[in-house]
Amino acid sequence: MHRRTLLAAALAGAVVTPALASGTARAADPGPSVTRTGTTTLDSQAIFFVSYDGLVNNNSFQKNGLLTYKGYQYAVWYTADRGAVVGRRVLGGSTWSTVKVGHTLKANDSHNVISMGVSKVDGRLHLNMDSHSDGFTYVKSAAGLLDNPGGLSWTASRFGAPQSTLDGLALTSQFTYPQFVSTPDGKLQLSYRVAVSGNGRNALAEYDGTRWTNLGEWSSSTGTYTSEHGSSTARNMYLHGIDYDRNGRLHSFFTWREQNGAVMCNGGGITNHDTGYVYSDDRGRTWRNNAGTVVGVTGGSDKVSVTDAGLVVDPLNPDHSLMNQESQFTDSAGRPHAIISYVPGRFGQCTTNYVADRTRNGRAFHVRRNASGTWQKTEIPVPLNSSQRTKLILDKYDNAYAIFPFGRIAGASAASGYTDWKILFDGSGLNAFGEVVIDEMRVAQDGVLSFMYQEKSSGTTPSALHVTDFRLPA
Repeated sequence: MHRRTLLAAALAGAVVTPALASGTARAADPGPSVTRTGTTTLDSQAIFFVSYDGLVNNNSFQKNGLLTYKGYQYAVWYTADRGAVVGRRVLGGSTWSTVKVGHTLKANDSHNVISMGVSKVDGRLHLNMDSHSDGFTYVKSAAGLLDNPGGLSWTASRFGAPQSTLDGLALTSQFTYPQFVSTPDGKLQLSYRVAVSGNGRNALAEYDGTRWTNLGEWSSSTGTYTSEHGSSTARNMYLHGIDYDRNGRLHSFFTWREQNGAVMCNGGGITNHDTGYVYSDDRGRTWRNNAGTVVGVTGGSDKVSVTDAGLVVDPLNPDHSLMNQESQFTDSAGRPHAIISYVPGRFGQCTTNYVADRTRNGRAFHVRRNASGTWQKTEIPVPLNSSQRTKLILDKYDNAYAIFPFGRIAGASAASGYTDWKILFDGSGLNAFGEVVIDEMRVAQDGVLSFMYQEKSSGTTPSALHVTDFRLPA
């Protein structure tokens, strides 16, 4: 507890001490700005049901629900008749071409998202979908489809049949949270959770253009965590993301969720605690803490554990309704940034209703490692007014943008050390339900913030699903 106390004090100081710029901003660089350039409709009648306070077509932990590659943008969703669809358009185009991939959503569970990935080594699009601690469905396109989008027809015949394995590789019977990430050498990795909330492990599989290989688990569910209220001996690590920077380092922020509610002050809260960080310089085989010490080996006996030293970059006990799976991004120098959110202590030291307390008093924070290697944290002065997640991107000048529930956008400049957060777009006219899905790849490719959102509805009445675009500073 002494280590946590010292780190908390250091971070508290960082919140109120203005930083010098991130180390990359120059005086002439523009600050953050967004100019809305248009909105397109993917589906006027997409499936709508609220589950776990979210929507299956717009859960922000999807990686990727929306992506850009070689001049085309791709999106995935479920239609009103529960069919899984993948669409594409030429960048800047107003018309989406859609293909049903032969799968029907099996349950009204917002965890059962569709995630996309690109294997650059062979130009395939990969989809993993419809799982929450059970089996998944996998579909992949023909080789080269994404390399020659203008020359190859966009039809169902370009996609293989739905599978319950990765081309014969069975991973686990309790599968959740597929997240695809393209490696710097053109391969494709799939991050996923084995087992269940509160008692699960993170794992990786890898596709080399010929076959899938299960690299194995890399986080541990065992060990004892003790708060001032009680102890827990099982948990799972929830990732804020898994991303390669331009230098080939793989970054991941995370929170822990305990199985035993005895660690909380009140049963109406949630057992998420602490923000941690690890990285890998060998394509996810070995994991290191912020100091560079090895803390886990994928597929090995030594996995990243709650008892490992040096993991926590922002300590917080389970009494503040900390959100899991929020957001992360890396800047032009490869430094990691994250958005986290919780109910700050000024509103009380014990949340008693996770959704209500976050909606009433939740705030988001920008956590990042600066040029000197120090972790800094800044509260973003925008009330959440929601229990849901906020997304993070950085533009070419390393200005930061937080995309809040309902499509609201706030920005802060690198030149200020990210101390000048302000609202840039208030969400007017979107009528967005809550979380949005960001096209992370497009930000770097053409300087456009593009996100997918679904309009509010009620019950199970279908509603419109859109993509809206904002030009960032050139």
